[in-house]
Amino acid sequence: MTTQNRGSIAKVVSASLIGTTIEWYDFFLYTSAAALVFGKLFFPSNDPLTGTLLAFLTYAVGFLARPVGGLVFGHFGDRVGRKKLLVLSLVLMGGSTCAMGILPTYASVGVLAPILLTLLRLVQGFALGGEWGGAVLIVSEHGDDKRRGFWASWPQCGAPGGNLLATAVLAILAATQSDEAFLSWGWRIPFLLSGVLVVIGLWIRLAVSESPVFLAAQKNNATTHAPVVEVFRKSWRAVLITIGSRMAENVSYYVITAFILVYVTTGLSLPKSAGLNAVLIGSALHFVTIPLWGKLSDRIGRRPVYLFGAIGMAAWSFAFFAMLDTKNSGVIILAATVGLVLHGAMYGPQAAFFSEQFPTRVRYTGLSVGGQLSSIAAGAVAPLIAVALFKEFGSTIPVSLYVVAMCVLTVIALLAARETKGESLHSEVLTERGHVSA
Repeated sequence: MTTQNRGSIAKVVSASLIGTTIEWYDFFLYTSAAALVFGKLFFPSNDPLTGTLLAFLTYAVGFLARPVGGLVFGHFGDRVGRKKLLVLSLVLMGGSTCAMGILPTYASVGVLAPILLTLLRLVQGFALGGEWGGAVLIVSEHGDDKRRGFWASWPQCGAPGGNLLATAVLAILAATQSDEAFLSWGWRIPFLLSGVLVVIGLWIRLAVSESPVFLAAQKNNATTHAPVVEVFRKSWRAVLITIGSRMAENVSYYVITAFILVYVTTGLSLPKSAGLNAVLIGSALHFVTIPLWGKLSDRIGRRPVYLFGAIGMAAWSFAFFAMLDTKNSGVIILAATVGLVLHGAMYGPQAAFFSEQFPTRVRYTGLSVGGQLSSIAAGAVAPLIAVALFKEFGSTIPVSLYVVAMCVLTVIALLAARETKGESLHSEVLTERGHVSA
């Protein structure tokens, strides 16, 4: 790779990483707030766990909108390009998050408060449904074949980066405010900060060039007018592999980062800072290790790295809760950190692995639809199922078994997938309609 090309891909990676970090900040901010304050402010109940469950229901609603966003953004992303849709997704996400910061609570307007919260959550989910596929694609399609796993893993760092940023802001507020002040007005601050972050993200993202692979497809008339139809007609196997591969990754992540906040406060009667600090430190290491896993997948293959993460997570799901039960802050931090590092082994190679499953003409649609359908089946319900299992059985063992079951599904999907390390996306563009690759 020449110095000029290296500089170009670095610019694209930086823009994608900053954009996805901001969007995941918005999304995870809601997740943390649902665990900490939304149950009390928008869904008041005599039973704290019931209020939390209702708050997580609105959290799940955001996931229901993600496949719709994936379809809409994927359709136009495969028709008109990746860049325009990435800009739109950032505006929608940031605007809805800012609006949450000025929402009246149940005490002020009654049932209208949770209705407005749910509507804004739907906009968040719709925007994120289109963001992820476009962000990883524009990097995958700019990068070279031999190091695609490494380059494409950087937008994935937006998830822990956004979580790190959201958790850090909440942790600072929790440490500097009383519980009463935080519940009264302090929780609004991180939502309003999103507006500033979006302006920064837009300035950077607008400077990125369109994907050269997509431009080549346009030039060679290798695009399609109905991407979603072609995806389900010709690439349905790749969609199923994408869904199955994401089950363990999605469920384990939300158990580690969202359910932990419920369990340490409600189940272990520890201050919320115990869970926030664990997620904060774990996310920092998660951010660092994701590109390392992506780079390893360039050397030994996508599937071996992904399989290691899935099998390791199945084993760690039991150790995780046993370590939380010690109520020792250092041990709790270690439990979350190791869990997130194992998650990174799945998340790091994921972007390149999924991108390589689909042809260019339907890549945005296929990646987004497969990824977001799995979010409904896995991520949307993971905190709900975890809280419900804990409430019903008074034990975390059923939660661990739930994670293990999802890991088994992921292993099956990976074994059914082909290894894609080193495949050329550029030559695939030129051969789709019978053109000879360079």
